[in-house]
Amino acid sequence: MIERSFLFLFLFGKVSRLGRSGRRSLERCMFPKNGQMALSRPIILTSRLTFDVSQFTTDHSPLTNQRYLYPMSNRLKNEQSPYLLQHAHNPVDWYPWGDEAFERAKAENKPVIVSIGYAACHWCHVMERESFEDKTVAAYMNEHFICIKVDREEHPDVDHLYMDAVQAISGSGGWPLNAFVTPERIPFYGGTYFPPGPAYNRPSWSQVLQRMNEIWHQQPGEIKTQTTQMVQFLKQTAQTSMSSDKTADWNMDSCRKMVENLLQMADTEQGGFGRAPKFPGTMAISFLLEHYHFTKHEPSLKQALLSLDKMLEGGIYDQLGGGFARYATDNEWLIPHFEKMLYDNALLIVSLADAYALTKENRYKKIIEETVAFADRELWNGVGGYFSALDADSEGVEGKYYTWTWTEWVDALGGNDEVVAAYFGVSEEGNWEETNILSVVSTDETLAARFLLPLEEIQNRIASAKTKLFEFRKSKIRPATDDKTLLSWNALMNLALTKAGQVLENDVYKQKATAHMQWLLQTFVTPSGDLLHTWKDGIARISANLDDYAYLIQALLQLASVTGELRWIPEAKNWCDYVLTHFQHESGNFFYFTSDLQKDIPIRKLDLYDGATPSGNAVMAHNLLWLGLCTENHSWLEQSHFMMRQTVSTAMRYPYSFGNWCILAQRYTKDPKTVVCIGVKAGIHAAVLREYFTPNCYLIETVEENFEIPVLRDKYFQGENYIFVCTRQACLAPYKEPEAVLPLIRG
Repeated sequence: MIERSFLFLFLFGKVSRLGRSGRRSLERCMFPKNGQMALSRPIILTSRLTFDVSQFTTDHSPLTNQRYLYPMSNRLKNEQSPYLLQHAHNPVDWYPWGDEAFERAKAENKPVIVSIGYAACHWCHVMERESFEDKTVAAYMNEHFICIKVDREEHPDVDHLYMDAVQAISGSGGWPLNAFVTPERIPFYGGTYFPPGPAYNRPSWSQVLQRMNEIWHQQPGEIKTQTTQMVQFLKQTAQTSMSSDKTADWNMDSCRKMVENLLQMADTEQGGFGRAPKFPGTMAISFLLEHYHFTKHEPSLKQALLSLDKMLEGGIYDQLGGGFARYATDNEWLIPHFEKMLYDNALLIVSLADAYALTKENRYKKIIEETVAFADRELWNGVGGYFSALDADSEGVEGKYYTWTWTEWVDALGGNDEVVAAYFGVSEEGNWEETNILSVVSTDETLAARFLLPLEEIQNRIASAKTKLFEFRKSKIRPATDDKTLLSWNALMNLALTKAGQVLENDVYKQKATAHMQWLLQTFVTPSGDLLHTWKDGIARISANLDDYAYLIQALLQLASVTGELRWIPEAKNWCDYVLTHFQHESGNFFYFTSDLQKDIPIRKLDLYDGATPSGNAVMAHNLLWLGLCTENHSWLEQSHFMMRQTVSTAMRYPYSFGNWCILAQRYTKDPKTVVCIGVKAGIHAAVLREYFTPNCYLIETVEENFEIPVLRDKYFQGENYIFVCTRQACLAPYKEPEAVLPLIRG
């Protein structure tokens, strides 16, 4: 008998490495890993259930693996989500997330399976093929469970809740995420990928189904105790998140400690932080870039640029079509997880823009332009926004669209070009699974010396080959597009366009960002004045969450500052008022992920750490700072400062997972400011100031008096051109020329 534990902790253990030739790791979420903030193990959950692995059968019986393409549609056939539509012809009687499934579960006294994934998820596809298309497995699921399919990108609130539970149970998480929950929506067990037969030190899906059915009927009292304590645990995690010592010392020394701890995680040879799998870590990179700006700390700049450069050269970056894959499965950034997500590319554009602003290195400008071009070409929805992602698979094979067999390589180029092969690291044997992933393994200068050719000829041959390879690749079957448009991810892309427009002085990007923002507000705002989360085929739906609001406010504020269009600031203020009304925690400081108007989630979560996308709470703390300065709202300034003080000690310990909080704390040490350019030369003066990297300043310009934005009041004088620098306490005497202001705002 295996030791009894909180609801079967031992069943999964850590996420295993699986996949083609054993080299691909299971998809997993961003934490816990390499110093990132992990949820505490549920030591408060003291009740135990007996889960004897010896009771498992050693084969599939009675659920034999019979793959079956169901000729009929299930309840997902009318859904909008590409992920749900992928499962619309499974023999499993899937429900979408909603009351209907849980009401049936109550009526029939059945447990509920909540299976969560997303359209570009490789291992979601694998588990579908192995288990959810198996008619016998499906029949067992349909008889003993109520089954719900969830697109995590449509319902991040559902994903957050059950991800926390599964991480508490198993010590790790990822997708597909499979949670067993009560009709009251409380999780009592779960895991990630389950194989069709026992493997990778984990039982089969069939075995788990049988055991869950037995426990549901034979041990209902203990399940009730477990779910009660699970609720307590999930609520406690929110309280624990806010329980840092608000009186902790905080100054530039605190920021240096954050940097020290972050650099201890750094891979100083290959860039990034920690070992494989490697995620871009954009928030950490931007923090290091800002730290260098303020302190001239060379190791911070070196690690930030090394991380970006290694990604730009690696297979994680599409060397032909631009755009970044979600993460790399190796330390060298060669082997990506091939799906391309809108949010990753938006966040990387922002970090690259910071790098370009500091260094003026053309390689960053080039990659920004290529990545924007990728998004416009392959993710543009045709009416005003951006789709969500491109799949990792094509023709049922992971990465097939992006990798090259030797035959394809020779056919595309009309014969092998040794120079180009040496540049991209291509060989007849291949560098991954007998195919080639393109990466930059040699510089132009090295190749010129090696092949005794002029540098210009080397560059021309590489450019010509890239064009041929790109055109040849178009003949391949392209990965599927997740063609829903999400407000939060589009707001991040808007931020990226604005930031790129500013640092590259590209008016086209600024105009694109303005049109994009107009479309977002026309599309996602309801008649009652709320925001919706997702849009497809002309229909917006599902209530927006904190990230939607926070990222939108952030994008509005930056758009106003970069373009000089002040109309976006009152718009941002209105949405900030909404967040304070409907998302604020009872303490009056932090924010729940879901609105108080939303009733389908049993526990309102409060997240402070950055995941694949920035923490909504951290972004709101920034928003309250800049809006507080613009509107001279001292309560907002106090709330932002309080939120930062509450998290700073945690951010010092876990800087990678609290990168946005680190950025905020560091900006506070340099006294955040608004800079107001006013008068007929306001645009000229603002353009001069925008040429400089000033992350702790918010720039506003106006040619006339403006009474709607408080910080602009009483600053206009007919015929005069002034520049005001305002702190949280007061505005300084005005200046006439931008050059005089620079020493005050450059940190």
